[in-house]
Amino acid sequence: MRGQERGTGLSPGQDPGGPDPVDVAGLAALLRSWRARAGQRRGLGAPLPQVEVAADIGMSERWYRDLERGTIPRLDPRVLSRLADILGLDADERAALHFHAFGGTPYATRPHAEHPDDLPALQQLVDRQMPRPAYVTDTRWDIVAYNRAMAEWFPWVLAQDANLIRWGLTTQEAREQLVDWTRHAYIYLAMIRFAMAERPDEPGLSELLHEILQDPTCRRLWGERTCIVGNRDGHRFRLHLPHIAPVVIDVVTQVLLPAGHPGLRFVVLGDAPSSPAGDD
Repeated sequence: MRGQERGTGLSPGQDPGGPDPVDVAGLAALLRSWRARAGQRRGLGAPLPQVEVAADIGMSERWYRDLERGTIPRLDPRVLSRLADILGLDADERAALHFHAFGGTPYATRPHAEHPDDLPALQQLVDRQMPRPAYVTDTRWDIVAYNRAMAEWFPWVLAQDANLIRWGLTTQEAREQLVDWTRHAYIYLAMIRFAMAERPDEPGLSELLHEILQDPTCRRLWGERTCIVGNRDGHRFRLHLPHIAPVVIDVVTQVLLPAGHPGLRFVVLGDAPSSPAGDD
């Protein structure tokens, strides 16, 4: 079934060990998680009953049970809208619901290994963000462009295989430099879930997730929360970079999506306003 194929997230034969946590990237597991959360919000002490969800969206209980089992029937946008309302989904979760229902983004994925030299105009724009760090990532967060400030703040971008998500989730350096690292980790993992719903046929995402889940801490965090985040635009956080400043640095992330390059993300780290940081 289409939903089950997309929900696994692993290539045939891959097994990170133990129960497969990647399964929660699929629509069926997301619906179960969202229904459990809806029940908690209503003070039920249990997930919102399937029969109640089905009745509220005007469908049979059997239809909804099949949906949670991984069968994706013909879905009407109006039904999805009612389902999102009853489950209390936010904007990113609604987008993921539609991606799963209708087969991901309509935009084609660009080649995985684009090099900055192939994007001269975008690289020039990245350079113009000085002295603010700026960079561009592809669909699986490989670094395809960066400016001098980014390299000074984060020398790891100089590596040929530099990848933002891999660095942020699996390296000791990231856990020391990202203040309150666990919160960053939850967001990064939530972004992977969104990306896998948006681009179900992108093998690099499954490979990246499989690699990350080899880390026991990341594997535990992945199973603890079924969160979905589209991007980190406007995310405020703190950095501990002794080689740049003797004090903690407050920054805000601005994310732009270049229209001519679907799948790329143009990111600038700016100064955060002088109010409590980390309000993501």
